[in-house]
Amino acid sequence: MRKNLHKILVTGGAGFIGSEFVRQAFKKGYKIIVVDKLTYAGDLERLKEIDKKYKFYRTDICNKTQIESIFRKEKPEIVVHFAAESHVDRSIWNATSFIKTNIEGTKILLDVAKNAKIKKFIHISTDEVYGEIKRGQFYENSPLSPSSPYSASKASADLLVRSYIRTYNFPAIIVRSCNNYGPWQYPEKFIPVAIYKSLRNEEIPLYGKGFNVREWLHVTDCAEGILRVMEKGKIKEIYNLGSGEEKRNIDVAKKILKILGKSESLIKFVKDRPGHDYRYSINFSKVSKLGWRPKVGFEKGIKETVNWYKQNLDWLERKVKYLRNYWGRIYN
Repeated sequence: MRKNLHKILVTGGAGFIGSEFVRQAFKKGYKIIVVDKLTYAGDLERLKEIDKKYKFYRTDICNKTQIESIFRKEKPEIVVHFAAESHVDRSIWNATSFIKTNIEGTKILLDVAKNAKIKKFIHISTDEVYGEIKRGQFYENSPLSPSSPYSASKASADLLVRSYIRTYNFPAIIVRSCNNYGPWQYPEKFIPVAIYKSLRNEEIPLYGKGFNVREWLHVTDCAEGILRVMEKGKIKEIYNLGSGEEKRNIDVAKKILKILGKSESLIKFVKDRPGHDYRYSINFSKVSKLGWRPKVGFEKGIKETVNWYKQNLDWLERKVKYLRNYWGRIYN
């Protein structure tokens, strides 16, 4: 292990993006403490390749007493905060857990980290805080205009972080990423849902006419970008992590069907989501000045992702089995 590398506390480190960050940070020699509540979307299997090589605490970030205890014991120098409720549809049906985790949980972490005098706090946000944009791109100084309870809770957390930066001179950086995809993504999100449905010759539900546009970033690129911001980014700044890979949802579904040799007749248009954002697009020239650019093109990344799910059907089936009971709107 290289000298002078910091001890990092990662919240949500058993999640989809958080676990990829943990794997990459470990390979670079950082000491890792993972704090994760292990809700339905958390899974330590994502960290099996570095099993017993990181500290783990099963803790809710809303439990201030436990969080304070972990900080006293571990004395982290950097916090990377992924932990969040992150599904738009669920936030529309019931926003309570989103308000509690994403806002209250972030506030507790900020307080504990401030009192512990950490060196750096990396807050992981989303491009959805900007709202939709019909033409052009969002920049880091674009106004926030969230559309869903989920994005509103993330925008609220962003504003809390910014207030701590201004009021307490708190050493934080905000990272806003576009849509991620890749191995280990929980099958409530669009791409793994489409893959699972295609594999089973079931209808793939598409909101409206499927013309909504999203910008797609492979999870390995996202984690690498967060690491670069953590290492090279300027305290108190905001960085967008984008890819320039904009795709309509219908075209993503068709691509998955084509890879699997399935008919486009499996696509089923369903009633549109309330307040559905039409398009996201973020400018990432600021972070590119730190020496980061995405490496995995969508064409290559989606093929590799489809193949990963085919090779890990047991994991996918276990998650879907749980979802059938927990959230039957997709799978029943």
